[in-house]
Amino acid sequence: MEHQASVTESVADRFTRWCEAVVARLPWGLDRYVPATFLGFALINTFTFGVDLLLLTFLRSGLGLAVWLSITLAYIVAFGLAFVLNRTFNFHSHAPMGKQAAVYVVVVLVNYLAFILGVGSGLAALGLQYHVARLVAGACEAVYMYSAMRWIVFRRKPAVVTAVRT
Repeated sequence: MEHQASVTESVADRFTRWCEAVVARLPWGLDRYVPATFLGFALINTFTFGVDLLLLTFLRSGLGLAVWLSITLAYIVAFGLAFVLNRTFNFHSHAPMGKQAAVYVVVVLVNYLAFILGVGSGLAALGLQYHVARLVAGACEAVYMYSAMRWIVFRRKPAVVTAVRT
Protein backbone atom coordinates (compact mmCIF):
# COMPACT_ATOMS: atom_id res chain seq x y z
CA MET A 1 0.00 0.00 0.00
CA GLU A 2 1.38 3.38 -1.01
CA HIS A 3 1.64 5.93 1.76
CA GLN A 4 0.73 9.48 0.84
CA ALA A 5 2.18 12.21 3.01
CA SER A 6 -0.48 14.42 4.40
CA VAL A 7 0.34 18.07 4.22
CA THR A 8 -1.40 20.43 6.56
CA GLU A 9 -1.65 23.74 4.82
CA SER A 10 -2.17 26.73 7.07
CA VAL A 11 -4.42 29.67 6.33
CA ALA A 12 -1.24 31.75 5.93
CA ASP A 13 0.04 29.32 3.28
CA ARG A 14 -3.27 29.47 1.40
CA PHE A 15 -3.21 33.27 1.55
CA THR A 16 0.30 33.30 0.04
CA ARG A 17 -0.59 30.79 -2.68
CA TRP A 18 -3.67 32.87 -3.57
CA CYS A 19 -1.55 36.07 -3.78
CA GLU A 20 0.99 34.27 -5.96
CA ALA A 21 -1.77 32.98 -8.27
CA VAL A 22 -3.29 36.45 -8.65
CA VAL A 23 0.08 38.08 -9.34
CA ALA A 24 0.90 35.35 -11.89
CA ARG A 25 -2.17 36.44 -13.87
CA LEU A 26 -1.29 40.13 -14.05
CA PRO A 27 -1.32 41.53 -17.60
CA TRP A 28 1.54 43.08 -19.58
CA GLY A 29 4.26 41.06 -17.84
CA LEU A 30 3.68 42.84 -14.55
CA ASP A 31 4.04 39.51 -12.74
CA ARG A 32 7.80 39.88 -13.24
CA TYR A 33 7.84 43.16 -11.29
CA VAL A 34 5.07 42.84 -8.70
CA PRO A 35 5.93 40.51 -5.82
CA ALA A 36 3.15 38.49 -4.20
CA THR A 37 4.07 40.16 -0.91
CA PHE A 38 3.03 43.51 -2.40
CA LEU A 39 -0.47 42.19 -3.08
CA GLY A 40 -0.57 40.61 0.38
CA PHE A 41 0.54 43.89 1.94
CA ALA A 42 -2.09 45.81 -0.04
CA LEU A 43 -4.87 43.47 1.08
CA ILE A 44 -3.84 43.34 4.73
CA ASN A 45 -3.17 47.04 4.98
CA THR A 46 -6.38 47.97 3.19
CA PHE A 47 -8.21 45.98 5.85
CA THR A 48 -6.27 47.54 8.73
CA PHE A 49 -6.67 51.01 7.17
CA GLY A 50 -10.43 50.40 7.26
CA VAL A 51 -10.08 49.52 10.95
CA ASP A 52 -8.08 52.74 11.39
CA LEU A 53 -10.78 54.86 9.72
CA LEU A 54 -13.61 53.21 11.67
CA LEU A 55 -11.80 53.80 14.94
CA LEU A 56 -10.92 57.37 13.92
CA THR A 57 -14.57 58.11 13.15
CA PHE A 58 -15.76 56.52 16.39
CA LEU A 59 -13.18 58.32 18.52
CA ARG A 60 -13.58 61.73 16.84
CA SER A 61 -17.27 61.87 15.89
CA GLY A 62 -18.61 59.36 18.42
CA LEU A 63 -16.62 60.23 21.55
CA GLY A 64 -15.63 63.77 20.55
CA LEU A 65 -11.91 63.31 21.19
CA ALA A 66 -9.44 65.76 19.65
CA VAL A 67 -8.37 65.01 16.07
CA TRP A 68 -4.72 64.39 17.03
CA LEU A 69 -5.71 61.97 19.82
CA SER A 70 -8.26 60.16 17.65
CA ILE A 71 -5.70 59.74 14.86
CA THR A 72 -3.07 58.51 17.31
CA LEU A 73 -5.22 55.92 19.08
CA ALA A 74 -6.73 54.54 15.85
CA TYR A 75 -3.25 54.42 14.32
CA ILE A 76 -1.73 52.43 17.20
CA VAL A 77 -4.44 49.77 17.06
CA ALA A 78 -4.37 49.49 13.25
CA PHE A 79 -0.60 49.25 13.02
CA GLY A 80 -0.37 46.65 15.77
CA LEU A 81 -2.88 44.56 13.85
CA ALA A 82 -0.99 45.14 10.57
CA PHE A 83 2.26 43.95 12.15
CA VAL A 84 0.76 40.66 13.34
CA LEU A 85 -1.11 39.99 10.08
CA ASN A 86 1.84 40.84 7.81
CA ARG A 87 4.28 38.85 9.95
CA THR A 88 2.02 35.79 9.89
CA PHE A 89 0.23 35.83 6.54
CA ASN A 90 2.38 37.85 4.19
CA PHE A 91 6.03 37.57 5.15
CA HIS A 92 5.82 34.24 7.07
CA SER A 93 8.46 35.41 9.49
CA HIS A 94 9.82 33.05 12.11
CA ALA A 95 12.49 35.42 13.36
CA PRO A 96 12.37 36.50 17.00
CA MET A 97 9.35 38.77 17.37
CA GLY A 98 10.95 41.09 19.94
CA LYS A 99 13.66 42.42 17.64
CA GLN A 100 11.24 42.74 14.73
CA ALA A 101 8.71 44.54 16.91
CA ALA A 102 11.39 46.99 18.09
CA VAL A 103 12.45 47.75 14.49
CA TYR A 104 8.77 48.03 13.51
CA VAL A 105 8.14 50.54 16.30
CA VAL A 106 10.92 52.77 14.91
CA VAL A 107 9.57 52.42 11.35
CA VAL A 108 6.06 53.23 12.55
CA LEU A 109 7.28 56.18 14.63
CA VAL A 110 8.98 57.70 11.58
CA ASN A 111 5.82 57.02 9.55
CA TYR A 112 3.63 58.55 12.25
CA LEU A 113 5.65 61.74 12.54
CA ALA A 114 6.21 62.25 8.80
CA PHE A 115 2.95 61.12 7.24
CA ILE A 116 0.23 60.86 9.86
CA LEU A 117 0.95 63.94 11.92
CA GLY A 118 2.92 65.81 9.29
CA VAL A 119 0.74 65.24 6.24
CA GLY A 120 -2.56 64.18 7.87
CA SER A 121 -2.79 66.75 10.64
CA GLY A 122 -1.11 69.39 8.49
CA LEU A 123 -3.71 69.06 5.74
CA ALA A 124 -6.52 69.02 8.32
CA ALA A 125 -5.10 72.21 9.88
CA LEU A 126 -5.10 73.78 6.41
CA GLY A 127 -8.83 73.11 6.18
CA LEU A 128 -9.02 69.77 4.39
CA GLN A 129 -11.70 67.51 5.89
CA TYR A 130 -9.99 65.09 8.30
CA HIS A 131 -11.05 61.91 6.45
CA VAL A 132 -9.64 63.24 3.17
CA ALA A 133 -6.46 64.36 4.92
CA ARG A 134 -6.09 60.86 6.37
CA LEU A 135 -6.57 59.28 2.92
CA VAL A 136 -3.82 61.44 1.41
CA ALA A 137 -1.50 60.60 4.31
CA GLY A 138 -2.44 56.93 3.88
CA ALA A 139 -1.30 56.88 0.26
CA CYS A 140 2.10 58.29 1.24
CA GLU A 141 2.54 55.91 4.14
CA ALA A 142 1.62 52.85 2.04
CA VAL A 143 4.70 53.20 -0.15
CA TYR A 144 6.96 53.85 2.80
CA MET A 145 5.55 51.05 4.98
CA TYR A 146 5.69 48.33 2.32
CA SER A 147 9.30 49.19 1.54
CA ALA A 148 10.25 49.24 5.21
CA MET A 149 8.45 45.99 6.02
CA ARG A 150 9.88 44.11 3.06
CA TRP A 151 13.46 45.29 3.23
CA ILE A 152 13.95 46.22 6.89
CA VAL A 153 11.45 44.70 9.36
CA PHE A 154 10.88 41.28 7.75
CA ARG A 155 14.00 41.05 5.60
CA ARG A 156 15.26 37.60 4.96
CA LYS A 157 18.86 36.72 5.48
CA PRO A 158 20.56 35.58 2.29
CA ALA A 159 20.84 31.84 1.94
CA VAL A 160 24.25 30.42 2.65
CA VAL A 161 25.64 28.70 -0.41
CA THR A 162 28.06 25.86 0.20
CA ALA A 163 30.31 24.43 -2.46
CA VAL A 164 29.99 20.75 -3.24
CA ARG A 165 33.32 19.03 -3.81
CA THR A 166 33.46 16.24 -6.32
